[in-house]
Amino acid sequence: MNRDNVYLTMLLDYYGELLTVKQREYFDLHYNHDLSLAEIGEMNGISRQGVWEIVRRAEQIMRGIDEKTGLVSRRRERSEAVKLITAELTPLLESGDEAVSGAARRSLEALTALDN
Repeated sequence: MNRDNVYLTMLLDYYGELLTVKQREYFDLHYNHDLSLAEIGEMNGISRQGVWEIVRRAEQIMRGIDEKTGLVSRRRERSEAVKLITAELTPLLESGDEAVSGAARRSLEALTALDN
């Protein structure tokens, strides 16, 4: 899954309840279930173009909300920071110094709790 699809999936997770049922359903089928626009249209008795308009509109709505709230963007930034810090702390677990390895372990546990 490419980076933009991950972002779009996160948008749906955060803001999907703000969409109409049809927008949420078509967006989910297209991005999470990897159905083509034609397949979705065939299942629902509308044209490929009709599905595209609904999916595109749903994406516009969710991107607009995220521009205002920044929830998804901040979540992505926080997850990246947690990965970097985890990579720095992990080698310290093998330290011969119990105080260092204990601090690293506690810090990693706190990071894991923070990122969930």
